[in-house]
Amino acid sequence: LAFCRGRIVRVPKGPLIRVVGTEAVIPCSVSDYDGPSEQNFDWEFSRDTDFVRIVSTWDSTFTSEEYQKRVGRGDIKLRRSSNDAVELVIRNIQPADQGRYKCSTPSTDATVQGNYDAEVQVKVISDGLSVSGSKGRSSMPLRLSEGDSFRLRCSAVTTSPEHTHLHVTWQIKSGSAWRDILSLTHEGKFQPGPGYEERYRNGDIRLDTGANDTYRLSVSQASSVDGGAYRCLVSEWVRGADGSWQKIQEKSVEIASVSVQRTDVVISTSNVSVTERDSLDLTCNITTDRSGVFQAEVMWYFSASPDDTVSDAQLLLSMDHDSVVSDSTLISLSHVDRNSYRLLVRDVDVEDSGYYFCEAAIWVPLHNGSWHKVVERTSAPVSVVVTALEPDYEVFLNASKTPKFSDDPTELNCRITNAQDTEANLRFTVAWYYRQRLRSDDVVTDELLASMDQDWTLLLGDRSRERIQNGEIIFSKKSVDTFSLRIQWTSESDRGDYFCVISAWSRQRNNSWVKSKDVASAPVNIFWATQDYTLTVEAVKLKPFFVAGHTFEMTCKVSSKNIKTPRYSVLITAEKPLTDQSNPNGTTRIISLNQDSVVRLEDWTDQTRVDGVVLEKVQENEFRYRMYQTQISDAGLYRCVVTAWSPGGGGMWREAVNGLSNPIQIDFQTSGPVFNVSVHSDSLTVYQGDVADLLCIVTMEGMALEPDDMSFDVAWFAVRSFALDREPILLASLDRRGIVTQSRRNGSSDLSLERISPLEFRLRVHGCEDHDFGNHYCVVTPWVRSATGVWQREPDIRAKPVFLSVKMDVLNAFKYPLLIGIGLATVTGLLSCLIGYCSSRWCCKKEVQETRRERRRLMSMEMD
Repeated sequence: LAFCRGRIVRVPKGPLIRVVGTEAVIPCSVSDYDGPSEQNFDWEFSRDTDFVRIVSTWDSTFTSEEYQKRVGRGDIKLRRSSNDAVELVIRNIQPADQGRYKCSTPSTDATVQGNYDAEVQVKVISDGLSVSGSKGRSSMPLRLSEGDSFRLRCSAVTTSPEHTHLHVTWQIKSGSAWRDILSLTHEGKFQPGPGYEERYRNGDIRLDTGANDTYRLSVSQASSVDGGAYRCLVSEWVRGADGSWQKIQEKSVEIASVSVQRTDVVISTSNVSVTERDSLDLTCNITTDRSGVFQAEVMWYFSASPDDTVSDAQLLLSMDHDSVVSDSTLISLSHVDRNSYRLLVRDVDVEDSGYYFCEAAIWVPLHNGSWHKVVERTSAPVSVVVTALEPDYEVFLNASKTPKFSDDPTELNCRITNAQDTEANLRFTVAWYYRQRLRSDDVVTDELLASMDQDWTLLLGDRSRERIQNGEIIFSKKSVDTFSLRIQWTSESDRGDYFCVISAWSRQRNNSWVKSKDVASAPVNIFWATQDYTLTVEAVKLKPFFVAGHTFEMTCKVSSKNIKTPRYSVLITAEKPLTDQSNPNGTTRIISLNQDSVVRLEDWTDQTRVDGVVLEKVQENEFRYRMYQTQISDAGLYRCVVTAWSPGGGGMWREAVNGLSNPIQIDFQTSGPVFNVSVHSDSLTVYQGDVADLLCIVTMEGMALEPDDMSFDVAWFAVRSFALDREPILLASLDRRGIVTQSRRNGSSDLSLERISPLEFRLRVHGCEDHDFGNHYCVVTPWVRSATGVWQREPDIRAKPVFLSVKMDVLNAFKYPLLIGIGLATVTGLLSCLIGYCSSRWCCKKEVQETRRERRRLMSMEMD
């Protein structure tokens, strides 16, 4: 392919047929060339044998004297379409321009390869195409009504000596540009223009051929978009030597100017406001310029929204083109005149408020006696507002029972007074509201307690839903005009303003109820003077001095004021030192006793001393707390948190006030040993698959202890990061009884934890993996046996973490792949040598016969 590559100059395959007087365009392109991307072109012309130079892209003196005037006027020019292609343009081509045209390109190649010019034959024929309108008229005005049909004709004939085909296109111009309507192509196919496909498929637009080379455009169901100027565009096509179709000329003639009168449907009245029980009168007017026989079909619709379509709206009444009206009791439709139709709705109510619009269709008779719908329009919606007849009444609210103390009953009566213009189709409901009274100017929203709907169904608010369901708040209707609200047990949270809202509901024709008016009462304030609750709690330590292992006792004495028959609930809390890591928040809830004397353990987690704490009620206002076998870890500040409860309604207790006692301190003064913990490892960098050893070493200062008098709980933790910025992960733990507990692991590595001496504990990670890296540390809890034989728990001690690195053994990782690769390469090389040897030995052996040469020794000169 590289040797065959060379410059190729291409022109269309001839002969090219052109019509005299038209513009001829002959393209020329070059490919597979070397040198610059932009190539130059020279054009020459020959009628017989000699070529005459026409024009060049790079040499202005190239043009011969015969073509200088035409080139100077621009009748002949070159138009570059790309770097490697140009077009020779000849305007107003004449029979003298018939002949051979040669396109050549100057060489820019390193070597001469390919062709550097190409020729094409151009044939100029006479103009035999004529296009005319109907009866020779160029354009005629045509005035139509919407929905009418019309036809337009044009005549096109050609007397060309060549075998040409005609392409006929009907176009419309409603603005500044012509748009295609329907075409009969030179290949005999019908092609609708953009936007006319659906009308062509429905048969509303047709193109028919008739005698005397006429082409008729038929348009049915004309609309406003069909108005404009119409023309017939005819082009002449000929099949080229390469089999493709080429357009050789084009002519057009304007046929008609069509105007379509739009049919409008409007409602004579704009927005309407009527009073309930009155009549609604609307008129639908049809605007059309039709003078012939036609009938109108009218339909009235109602919708709640102005954006609803006909399919979404409700059909009220209709009249077909035979003047048959659908049946209705309260709605009537009448024909006022030829183009006006009246809708009358009697006895309207509030539900008739909405949007009304009418839809009209024009029907015209056909020759066979049937009727045909030519146009259909929908009016703009008209807003109708029906004003309800509001009843006149007042609302009065009074308190028949007011509380003087907490838990007293409260009763409010909401009464309807001075009711006028009420009728049997009227119903009253009530809604109760509460408003909290504040001393400041803050805005307080009204809270709904309960309300009634039109069917007198009670709807509960969020504020008092539970109390209403429990029967603490009762709503009732005492009489036709009186509604009642009763609070069985009034609390301080119920103090505030109360008011009621009476709603009037009117019955509609369909027996539904519509709210017509709301009237609110003046607020009534519910308030009684109260004194603030006071609660005093005093904690007393019964034994001033004691040591670890003894029993700790303290009492909590409670006194209160302004609380009626109180009961108390007690909670014992402990504030541990900040060094206690078991409770970093500081405060621990130990045990509680509620107002019904039910004891509950709160956050007491020492399983060995489940019964080690006791809280009991000594007197009505005195409580005692005991803690048996105290530990050193129990040191801290102990308090009593007391809550006073007063009896509420329905046998319930409500919280009155809270109190906190003075702190009682437990502090153990001991001269025992001091423990320290550290982590040690001989190698903090291990390879994958190796064993990592970590030692947790406990050292002791001060008083020496026997190994049997001390024991340790050891837990190992890891933080999987270089910095200690993540949550620690428990690896394994060893309690003082020697029981090892391991956490669940995801990898293949394993752990072991053992005690190798009384003060040393070893953690081993077997088969280390990359996720075993991180900071490792141990937490030790010492246990020391006192002289009385009681084990005392010391505070937890945390060692300083050490960082364990896990590396990959590159040699071991690549050892087996390298050995396998070397072995495979060796086997492959030996096999290749064996195959080559066998092939050369037996398969490709040739017998070479050498020509024997005579061996003659040279004669010495003496013998010569």
